[in-house]
Amino acid sequence: MTTLLSFYGAAGCVTGACMLIECGESRVLVECGMFQGTKTLKQLNYGAFPFDAKSLNAVILTHAHIDHSGLLPKLRLAGFDGPIYATAGTRDLCEVLLPDAGNIQEVEVEQLNRRNRRRGESDLQPIFTAVDARDTLTQFQTVNLREWVTVANSVRARWWNAGHILGAASIEVEVANDKEAAPIRLCFSGDIGPGGRDITDDPEGPVDIDHLIVESTYGGVERQQVDVTARRKILANELRAAHAAGGPLLIPAFAVERTQELLVDLLDLMESTEAPPGQIFLDSPLAIKATNVFLRSGHKESGENPFKGLRESRLLRFTESSSESRDLERQRGWHVIIAASGMCDAGRVRNHLRRLLPRHDATVLIVGYQAVGTLGRLLLEGRRDVRIQGDEIAVRSRIREIDVYSGHADAGGLVKWVAARRPIAGTIFLNHGEVENLVGLRSRLVASGYAEDQVKIAEIDQSYRIGSKARAERARQAQPRIMPDALSHLDWHNARVTFLSALRAKLDNAPDDKSRDAILAQLSETLAHMSV
Repeated sequence: MTTLLSFYGAAGCVTGACMLIECGESRVLVECGMFQGTKTLKQLNYGAFPFDAKSLNAVILTHAHIDHSGLLPKLRLAGFDGPIYATAGTRDLCEVLLPDAGNIQEVEVEQLNRRNRRRGESDLQPIFTAVDARDTLTQFQTVNLREWVTVANSVRARWWNAGHILGAASIEVEVANDKEAAPIRLCFSGDIGPGGRDITDDPEGPVDIDHLIVESTYGGVERQQVDVTARRKILANELRAAHAAGGPLLIPAFAVERTQELLVDLLDLMESTEAPPGQIFLDSPLAIKATNVFLRSGHKESGENPFKGLRESRLLRFTESSSESRDLERQRGWHVIIAASGMCDAGRVRNHLRRLLPRHDATVLIVGYQAVGTLGRLLLEGRRDVRIQGDEIAVRSRIREIDVYSGHADAGGLVKWVAARRPIAGTIFLNHGEVENLVGLRSRLVASGYAEDQVKIAEIDQSYRIGSKARAERARQAQPRIMPDALSHLDWHNARVTFLSALRAKLDNAPDDKSRDAILAQLSETLAHMSV
């Protein structure tokens, strides 16, 4: 009986985590995440799953982030009716995140359909709705850390603290194969935290693994480790500079974990006068709901709750309704707005960016990972014009970035975490990373003593035969749904926006209408002679 491990997402890119374990009649899906980034990559969310959802026995989930859980409602719609195993913290956050993702789907599709109708094009349907998401929550079954759970015939799993966000875990899996003398032992890292944080425990995990699947988000990056004091000092410097610029500070932030950690630091700095005090607006219904989860649950296993100070602060205001959000347009002078999404690709943050990006006195502070093709990534790359909801927006505001709030381990942290899993008899698969980080982590692991044939970069839509105490082997060569180059590079949609922006600048800077006519005539002639 052959045991297969297949990669259907987060292979060659950071988003869309999805892997499948098959052994006999047992089929267990690990993660079911949404793709984020370029339009080409996000199009995968709309296509059929590359496996039969009805045939799955169970889903096991490392954590609640949408790139790991976001397509679970679609999986249910496709016929999956089995259990979804996750920690209580993950279940609590999914109760907030998944319906929100459904709402975003509904709103964005309706906006797109209005534009399509004007163009005479057909309506689209959302991938799933908020109702679909809430229905999916009924399939969750909670697990305890370090306790074995039988998830399918001959397959059991247990969860280990990953130190990433509330409820996040690495998952150890044992597969009993009658052709193997001993169970095949796998460990899926999920997202590994950096350790040494004031709100999370350090990551842990099992030892003596056959096959290890490791995230590589920052696999090529060595980051300077900072403690709470140093982190707040860096943030305070940015606050003082934004205040000096004369306008508001906008922080696009992930609704879960990043927002809550930022709020704790912002309030500490302002209340201690280390930074200019001002009103802080949390303008994200999702982040508000997530904050309430953190207020109930705390974070550390010790039972400490580092977020309890958020309850009564006079500086913090939650803006839940759409009207309250619009009212922020009338705010003058110094204030801080935190809004989702963290990559600037959806939610209320886009409305704030539309009005603030053209202002010289405004500051946008990026505090988290930005996938290729996202608006946040384009801003960090220095684009002077961006498109938001079909409109071209000039970028004149201050664009700043600090990298001290990451919930991910850097290259050194990942190498250390892998080493703690020894001995590793089989294959180390690297996933959940862009090419340069996958290659960077592979080089570091080989340099630390692992054989070159032991460390593989996972490929999307490819399957591998796995066994006990042996290297994995490619099982079947499948035609991938997307070409590898498109996974972590800008697509033609991005190129079109860049071209149109450059054309506008060329026309605007031309000395007269005659010159403009000449530019357009040259382009028209080029288009007429193109063979494609």
